[in-house]
Amino acid sequence: GSGGFRKRKHDNFPHGQRREEKENVNPPSPLMTSFKSFQLELDTRHDKYERLVKLSRDITIESKRTIFLLHRFISAPNGEEILNESEVKLDAVRRKIKQVAQELIGEDMYQFHRAISPGLQEYVEAVSFQYFIKTRSLISVEEINKQLIFTAEDREETTNMTSNSHDKQPHTWSLKVTPVDYLLGVADLTGELMRLCISSVGNGDIDTPFELSQFLRQIYDGFTFIGNTGPYEVSKKLYTLKQSLAKVENACYTLKVRGSEIPKHMLADVFSTKTELIDQEEGLP
Repeated sequence: GSGGFRKRKHDNFPHGQRREEKENVNPPSPLMTSFKSFQLELDTRHDKYERLVKLSRDITIESKRTIFLLHRFISAPNGEEILNESEVKLDAVRRKIKQVAQELIGEDMYQFHRAISPGLQEYVEAVSFQYFIKTRSLISVEEINKQLIFTAEDREETTNMTSNSHDKQPHTWSLKVTPVDYLLGVADLTGELMRLCISSVGNGDIDTPFELSQFLRQIYDGFTFIGNTGPYEVSKKLYTLKQSLAKVENACYTLKVRGSEIPKHMLADVFSTKTELIDQEEGLP
């Protein structure tokens, strides 16, 4: 009738039939197929990046715990037990790094470097701190990388790795610490050495602060050779390194000039007070 709705032609067809016809009219084009493959590749890469971030966070936490443990070396009655326990903790950290190395098989490490860099820096700090306590010297990046060469421990692990890959994978994995990560880890080490200096004085050890002063001076001289020509993160750490060196040298000055006046059990309090004053003068929090 004149007042009714006009019926459309395509209303005679069921909705499902119209959807199938539309899909048949627009089959997947080569361009859409390529974009779907790109989407799958990006999703896979993003998932791997997130797994590496989690592993790096675990490496950071365990490395910090190792550093806290090593600070007890000065006051512990048996230092060998502390060193042995720290080695066990570092072995657990290296097992986490082994998982990182397995994730990076066939990948360009620098594409995922931002995900794993914080953990590697903290690991370098922990390993170099333990190495200094043992040898009173600085561990090299080559020595650190030697400890990061891993082999398959059992057949099950090798079977799982080969079944998840298209090609035959080697039974060894390695992860190299980059020079930048090594330098940043060494720069953070200076803060732990400054705390070690204060702790040693509190325990009546007068010789360690002077050894630490010379050691930190050598590290600082090495960083000054790099200067502003190195990466931005390295030059930014140079300021903190300088503050740690100043605090240790101030402790040595106090020991040399007033060491005979101040009782040994009060030296640590004097250094702590002077450290707070230095931080306030320089505007540090």
